[in-house]
Amino acid sequence: MTETAPQSTLPYPPVHSDKQFVVLSDWDGTITNYDSNDYMTDNLGYGKEKRREGNLDILSGKTTFRDEFRRMLESVSANGHTLDECKDVLKRNIKLDPGFRDFYRYCKSKDIPVVIVSSGMEPIIRAVLSALVTPEEAAEIDIISNHVDVRADGTWSIKYRHPTSGYGHDKSQAILPYRALPDPPTLFFFGDGVSDMSAARHADVLFVKQKNDGENDLAAYCKREGIPHILFSDFGAALNTVKAIVEGSKTAAAAMAEGKAE
Repeated sequence: MTETAPQSTLPYPPVHSDKQFVVLSDWDGTITNYDSNDYMTDNLGYGKEKRREGNLDILSGKTTFRDEFRRMLESVSANGHTLDECKDVLKRNIKLDPGFRDFYRYCKSKDIPVVIVSSGMEPIIRAVLSALVTPEEAAEIDIISNHVDVRADGTWSIKYRHPTSGYGHDKSQAILPYRALPDPPTLFFFGDGVSDMSAARHADVLFVKQKNDGENDLAAYCKREGIPHILFSDFGAALNTVKAIVEGSKTAAAAMAEGKAE
């Protein structure tokens, strides 16, 4: 987190101030099987090799997420791909984590809000989400993300929530209002990549997705910085840990000490 909270160009949904537990989760590559922005860049933009170079530069501090992510997305628009075309491509190719539906429905049954906290763009997230869950579920899930500016000629660019922050969207700002409540809930945060570094230190229970493609940037960051976290392969495994904490058979501290959801 920056010392002074960055000013947001976009509104926030209300804080769930009366809940015992709240789930905040990254969208791309965490709730989904593939990061939609990576998919666009790899297939419609300047390609995977250059994207991975940029991701590693973010991880090492050579550049900011805000600047590198903008370059990624500009490469897609510069190649002539409109926002509507990108939505269609992503709706055909992006799938949900296999355990997310059951995870979401468990949370709903226990009155636990699930909020998407993403560095992606809300119109794209909404388009893909609406294709993957029921209309009712899509409508009731809050999204805190960036937005998009579409120009008259069809080109487009990302509109950052926090343009003065090196993160573009400082995800800690979605968590910290809960910390300020008189009786704060237990906060679960789920993430996978460099866009989640700003949130990593602020959750009560941090779940870090471990992926077979080797792009485990958040895990590498947490290991380097000594940030306690729980590795999970999918939301089915994470659900077992969340259930144990919610239903009182395990403390959050004990779950964090185990370090892996199975």
